[in-house]
Amino acid sequence: MAVFELSEYRTRLRKTKEKMAAKEIDVLLVTDPANLNYLTGYDGWSFYVHQCLIVLLDEEEPFWIGRGQDANGARVTTWLNENHIIPYPDHYVQSTERHPMDFVCDILKEIGQSNATIGLEMDTYYFTAKCYTQLKVGLPLASFVDATSLVNYVRIIKSDKEIEYMKKAARIVENAMQTGIDAIEEGVRECDVVAKIMHAQISGTVEFGGDYPAIMPLLPSGEKTSTPHLTWTDEKYKSGIPVILELAGCYNRYHSPLSRTVFIGEPDPKVKYLADVVIEGLNATLESIKPGVTCEEVEEVWRKTIAKSGFEKESRIGYSMGLNYPPDWGEHTASLRPGDKTILEPNMTFHCIPGIWLDEYGVELSESFRVTESGIEVFADFPRKLFVKNATKVY
Repeated sequence: MAVFELSEYRTRLRKTKEKMAAKEIDVLLVTDPANLNYLTGYDGWSFYVHQCLIVLLDEEEPFWIGRGQDANGARVTTWLNENHIIPYPDHYVQSTERHPMDFVCDILKEIGQSNATIGLEMDTYYFTAKCYTQLKVGLPLASFVDATSLVNYVRIIKSDKEIEYMKKAARIVENAMQTGIDAIEEGVRECDVVAKIMHAQISGTVEFGGDYPAIMPLLPSGEKTSTPHLTWTDEKYKSGIPVILELAGCYNRYHSPLSRTVFIGEPDPKVKYLADVVIEGLNATLESIKPGVTCEEVEEVWRKTIAKSGFEKESRIGYSMGLNYPPDWGEHTASLRPGDKTILEPNMTFHCIPGIWLDEYGVELSESFRVTESGIEVFADFPRKLFVKNATKVY
């Protein structure tokens, strides 16, 4: 059963078709699982095989095409009629003799779209080079254009229901973050901390449970905090090291990420100073955000703030996010970085993560927020500080 009203799905589809028409696209092949979900409600761990939506300008409903054994998943989770759910036989799955896009080509021929202008999500994790070559061979009269992120930019402004789901995800990440911080101790294995975090992510709250996040918990420790995207090992934590936690709560595929940094033992003055710089920069950045400012103007506030302390950061400090599947909760649209002139509007949602990673250590603190009519609303209610465990002094 779809998790939004039918009227919301129809609005999303209408906005998608408006963008298609503006780009003179007759047919849109949607292969990003988040975009499948957004337009139809489809929700299943089936994106490891090829699946897609066929969106036609002059057809009221899109066609779902996927593996035969997943067709009932489409019947259960989407609003589509039976004749718009088209399964392909299992001999197309991971075959060296045929490809699911051959099946898609046959369907497009059957519905009179063999010479159409077809938009493809060329730069997604799920649309392969083989997909493209099979479409080119199978539809020699068609014209193919790059429609990467067309649906993603429809998604960038959230509905009130989407915001509600992200707020629930924030309640989940608050619990998961506190669970992780409480569990980190000298002598405790990293994997055991993560096990508790993941339990908290999925069990959620008393009122509602959690979904699986698009990214596993990221918990680099010690010198590994010099880079952001390491997970965990079975090693035991030692005293005198920082630990970064980057987590998300997830509800109905909608995310609310959150990052914090912990130090085990007496904080190294260099780490403490870097944490103060990051917190000052994050606070100044969040205070500057309001509708009408651009993404690059937001990043400029951060850059100028940390420059006063002698720091600089080359990578972006945030990105639009919300609905997604592995391997990423970001929407692949707007980024908080120089050159991005996207104008912020109410109900855009971002993960602002201005971490600084130096050669031997790093610090992360982040917040997820939505843009309001006058500023922002931060999703999670969690202390914005360097957390210290097992120190003799109180910090």
